[in-house]
Parts: sequence; structure tokens; C-alpha cells
Amino acid sequence: MEENIEELSPLRITSTVRALSSALRGKREHVNGSSRGKSDRMFPEPEKLWFKESSAKNLRNRDFLSPSTMLNTLYADGQVPPAVMSRVLSLRGGGVLPVAGGEVMGEGLRLRVDRVAAFRAVLAGGTTEYLKPSSQREGCVVLNCPALHPKPNTPTPDTLSLGQLRTVLLTDHMGALLRRQGFEVYFCPTLPEDSDVAAFLQALGIDWPTAPAHCANDEREEKIQKALENSPYRERGTERGRRTSGGGGRKAAEEENEGGLRINLKRVFQEEGLLGYDPTLGTCKVVHRDSVSHLAQLDLSTADITETMVTVLHVTSCQDEFRQQQIAVLWRASGATHSQQRHLVCGPVKTPGSHLTAAQYLQLRKGQMKEASEMKYGDKVEGQTWDDIIKVMTSATVRFELLSTVHTSPVTLDVQREGGVSTKGPRGGVFVMYNCARLHTLFDSYERGVEKGLYPEIPDGSQLDFSALKEEGEWLLLFNYLIPFSELLDQSGQSLDCEGGGARVNIKTEQICKFLVSLSKDFSSYYNRVHVLGEPLPHLFNQMFCRLHLLRALRELYHRALETLNLPPIRQL
Repeated sequence: MEENIEELSPLRITSTVRALSSALRGKREHVNGSSRGKSDRMFPEPEKLWFKESSAKNLRNRDFLSPSTMLNTLYADGQVPPAVMSRVLSLRGGGVLPVAGGEVMGEGLRLRVDRVAAFRAVLAGGTTEYLKPSSQREGCVVLNCPALHPKPNTPTPDTLSLGQLRTVLLTDHMGALLRRQGFEVYFCPTLPEDSDVAAFLQALGIDWPTAPAHCANDEREEKIQKALENSPYRERGTERGRRTSGGGGRKAAEEENEGGLRINLKRVFQEEGLLGYDPTLGTCKVVHRDSVSHLAQLDLSTADITETMVTVLHVTSCQDEFRQQQIAVLWRASGATHSQQRHLVCGPVKTPGSHLTAAQYLQLRKGQMKEASEMKYGDKVEGQTWDDIIKVMTSATVRFELLSTVHTSPVTLDVQREGGVSTKGPRGGVFVMYNCARLHTLFDSYERGVEKGLYPEIPDGSQLDFSALKEEGEWLLLFNYLIPFSELLDQSGQSLDCEGGGARVNIKTEQICKFLVSLSKDFSSYYNRVHVLGEPLPHLFNQMFCRLHLLRALRELYHRALETLNLPPIRQL
């Protein structure tokens, strides 16, 4: 019974590396040099003992490698004792990929996974557990996007810079990722529902929260203003003036009306132990129509949250980082203590030779996408269906251009009008969406074959012999994409949990886009090389059905990954 439970555990790369490391290290008395009292540096960290291979070239002869440098650290002359080797090769269960064999070669200890057993475990056992985070989290996150706050007017698509658009798209992506992990997610600020910027975001597939334009936040702003006036961190320079000159009280009031209220931010982060804030923050003048409005929106976004601890993630551009740190510390000075505040900072967006607003950029990419589609598909590109396709493809292009780079690094865009958006080649969003559509087309063709009586229905995976999956591209798709995807989804929430490091948080926000582009390259290579729907001959059905099980799981993988970018799949072209 216990064995069956273990077999049902989803296969995990992390679990496998951890188990392999434990088996290889064994007890310390087995380790070379331990009798000489060497320090712990002689014992490599478990995650450094083994490496998962990913390139097609290396996967031809190994799936995991423990490098010879690690073996030499653990054992005399790098010779793995037979008992240790036996322990490594016999690992089973608990999410560990089954090992088929291993050998010590010049580069280290090479292991091969029992691939047939791995295919069976993933495809016959049901892929649901591989398409969602490995564990569900609890907690509440408020995603604050300073680019969308009034300054003092609500931004418009024509005032939104490309750098600010990058922060909006990143905020939207983070929201989808965190919700998938089980977090309760709120967005700040709330936009006027009839505003141009809300409609612009809708065109990009971003469902940002809105409220009727007449819903003022006056009472909350007044509460924030009073809290700052009574803050222990308020600079009292105006009071000194009141004591030394007649009529000083009126003068102080006039200064406050003109934005004369000042808060000593340096004292706030020093006395409250806030780490990682710019030491030059100093004293901040509170401007009601900017600072107080922003704080009131933050207060509103956390008003109905009953959790005792909320993480507020400010997603801001590097140009606005200093100002956002001021806002964050001001909020703390106003008495907001229940929230942990972190800052996700984006690098600039560069457009050599041009200066485009967000609206102009979207319009340019939409026009280029339509031209490219007309060149490829001709007169078919008309009507509502194609309008919807071009809208989604444009959104995909924009998202992949702005989100595929490490968020702290600059993005450089080619926005020359003679350039274009290619529908061919591995060019980001278009390439990903096109390959997702190819999978849908494949299954449409299969269903038509079933209707014509050419093929039977796909049988349950338990009835198939997965040893038929011998093509190297098939193992690549399972081992590099289907199995690791769940752990990829875990990473954004884990990054938020990291203590220390100060106000800034670095999250690998580019990984989903890179994952999808890499997946599309490997799928495209496989699809161009392998004829999936073969002749309708019974002796060929087993291999065809094994491949359809794999590609059906891959189609769902595309859907789940695209959901984190709020992109609907295109089902046919």
C-alpha cells in the first residue's frame, strides 16, 4: 500500500536532486577527509552535488550529473563506493524520478532516468498535479502600481511611458502568478471606470479594478492627512516660527496648505528598523494632491483585509524608485503597521531613435501585426475573428517584449516603422501563440479523423505502452517542461518570503516568458520532425496515442502558462 502511495506522488526535480544528494553524501564517516577534522566547507551543499541536464546533446547520455569536482571532494580519487552507488541507483518514491542506471565517467557520475516509468507516471497518472504549483500558499498581497496613480490627474495612454507600461504589465503578471499559488491578491490604485487608461488596459487583456468616477476618497485622505499632522515623525519647524514671531500660527497653516507639512523619513526607517531604504531620503514635504492621495488609495486597498499581516509589493520603475520609497515610509509614518512593504524595481525601456508613448507603441505593434498576418494569410484576414486574433497576438507581442528580460535590466525595443512583427521564427509572443495554435489544429485534425472512423478514441494512459516514446524530442518535452513547470510556478511566492535584503525584492519574473519561448522552440522542432497522426493502422495506434497523450498534456501546459500572462490561447490560424 505504501509503495502505491509513493508512486502516486508527482515527480519533482527538487525532490530528486535532494534524494540523490542525500544518497551520495551518506554519513560523514564515509566522506573523504572527515577523520582529519576538516571543516564543513569540505561537504558541498546538497543542491551543488547534482545538476539536472537540459540540452538535447547531454540528454542523449545522461539526465543528472554529479561533477567529478564534487566526487573528489566527497571520496578519495572521486571513486564512489559500491554501497553508495547501490543506494543512489535504488532510489524510488516520494516524488523522486526512477533511476535506470549510472556510471562514473571523466565528467563525473552520470545517471539516466527510467524514462518509460517517468512517461507512465506523468501521462497515465494524470497531469493535473504537474500543471499547478506544488503547494498552495496562504496570505494576502497588495500589488501597488505607482504608474497608475493620479499625479494629480489620472494618467492616460498618451501620458503613460513605456517604462511605466512595463511596470503595469509586470504587476498584472505577478497578480496572476500569486493567485495561482493561493494568495489573495488586491490591486492598487482603483481606476475610474470610464477612464481612457482603463479601456487601454482592457485592450491589452488587463482586468484592472475600477470604480465609478464620482466615488471620491475624501474622508480617507482627510484621515491620512490628520495622521501625518499628528505623527511623531513630523518636523516641527513651523512651531518654532510660531513661538518667535507674531501671527506665526496663521503662517504655519498657510505653509501646510501649500504643502509645508514635513515628515522626517530618515527617523522613520531608522527607529522602526526598516532595512534597505535610501539613506538620503531625509525630510519629505507632504503634497496633498500627490502623497496623500496615493496613501489613501493604499489605505483603501487594505481596508477590507482581515489578515494580520499583508505584503504590499510596490512595482515601480527605476526612475520612480526614490519617490516610491518616500511614499512607503510616509505610509508607515501615518500609522500603517500591519503591512510588510517590498519594492520590485524595473529597469528602463529604451527606444533608440524614437520616443513613443504607451498608446503609440501599442498602435504601432497592432499595425505591424495586421500587416504580417495579411502577408502570410492574405484575404482571409478580415472580420471579427481576425480582429480578435490580431488583438491577442498584439498583446502577446507587447508582453513578451517587455517581460522577457530580468526586471532590473533595461529593455531595448526596435520601434522603427519599417521593422515588423514576424510570424515566423522564434520571435517571442507571436511564435509562442502560433505553436499553441498548432497543437489545437493537431487535435482538431485528430477529432475529424475519429468522426470519419479513421481513428478510435484515445484510450486511457494505463492501457498504453509508453516504451513507444523513443524520440529524443519527446523526453525533452517531458523532462524540461512538463515535470519542472509546477516548481517554476512556486518561485514568485518563495521570493516574497525571503527575509533580509532590505526593501527591494528580486523575483525571476522573466522565467515564464523564457520558459514558453524555449518550449515553443523544442515543440516546433519536434513537430516538424515527427508525423504524429500516422496511417490509420492498428499496429501504429499505440505510438500515436502515446504521443497524443504527451501533446495533450503539452497543450494544457501552454494554457496554464499563458494564464499567468492573462493571454487566451489562439485555437486556430
